[in-house]
Amino acid sequence: MGGPLRAAFFVETSMTDQVMDSLEARLDMVAQGERIEGLASEVAALKGALLAQQRAPLDGVKGGVEDPARAAFVERYLRHGQEAGVELKSFSGASGAAGGYAVPREIDQLIGSTLKSISPIRSIANVVRTGSAGYRKLVSAGGIVSGWASETGARAETGTPAFNEIVPPGGELFANPAASQAMLDDAQFDVEGWLASEIAREFAAAEGAAFVSGNGANKPKGFLTYAATNEADGARAFGSLQYVASGAAGAFPASNPQDRLIDLIQSLRAPYRQGASFVMNSATLAVIRKMKTSDGAFIWQPGLAAGQPATLLGYPVVEAEDMPDIAANSLSIAFGNFEAGYVIAERSETSILRDPFSNKPFVHFYAVKRIGGGVANSEAIKLMKFAAS
Repeated sequence: MGGPLRAAFFVETSMTDQVMDSLEARLDMVAQGERIEGLASEVAALKGALLAQQRAPLDGVKGGVEDPARAAFVERYLRHGQEAGVELKSFSGASGAAGGYAVPREIDQLIGSTLKSISPIRSIANVVRTGSAGYRKLVSAGGIVSGWASETGARAETGTPAFNEIVPPGGELFANPAASQAMLDDAQFDVEGWLASEIAREFAAAEGAAFVSGNGANKPKGFLTYAATNEADGARAFGSLQYVASGAAGAFPASNPQDRLIDLIQSLRAPYRQGASFVMNSATLAVIRKMKTSDGAFIWQPGLAAGQPATLLGYPVVEAEDMPDIAANSLSIAFGNFEAGYVIAERSETSILRDPFSNKPFVHFYAVKRIGGGVANSEAIKLMKFAAS
């Protein structure tokens, strides 16, 4: 190949290489741009997911992924009355057709926590959740005999213990709050928060009275309706409570009235005094708050920190307005370990039936919960009777 031809060949080859290099560089830039765009879209998607989790959704959901059952209950059933996709529960243990709709677990927990904060006896009693309509418990009434023996000595047969069955009476507690359809259609209206608050407030008023003075007929039996005697533990009949007399009819004695409260405290056995509390209404508490020791110190002391209960002779005081006022022969003060002494048995679910027809233009929500209650250990609760003896 001649010199000019060789030179032309090398020039053409060099130009081809430059074009190829330029094309490869452009392709690399395009691929890099596509990767950057892909990364940018992934970052945007991640940001959107984080914002969705941090943003508080409507209807009281406090962030996170919304439960489909909860969303179905609130949006379909509570707001619009649509039954599709909502779990059906029975109101009646005998007929499955007589049903309502089960409250989702989160809303039921909200009702339960609100109830505990405003229902005084529930806050200190033993609350058990049951899956059936009834609750039964066997307690020993004594009779177990023990003895000593040597390593190889004969052992005599011990006595057979006696048992008593505790069946807290109960019934169906219902509430029937109402809201207008316009309120339910408002997306900013917290339906589940409002419903939980209304149901809990109405339930608390009804059960608070039943736990104190209920007669046990389709409702819990209150601890004040059990037989009361001045006999000590081990001497009185099973299921009856011991009372301590105040020393005067319908009043405290004129001198050293605080001594009667000390007698009430000491009538409770030492194992139960751990975790014990006083229960009385505000009128009785007003009388006791004025009592002083011989050196002028009040026997009632306020809580030293926010949320800490006030104390009477070192024990917390629970105000229950359903307790009776001080009167002749009244049982106006209770002292005991209510977690050991009083049991509340309830079904774990609250059922709700939506009724938009009975009271137009309002929509009623008929809520039902099975609740029972009764004294589980009569040695753990003591009463003060305002009588001379």
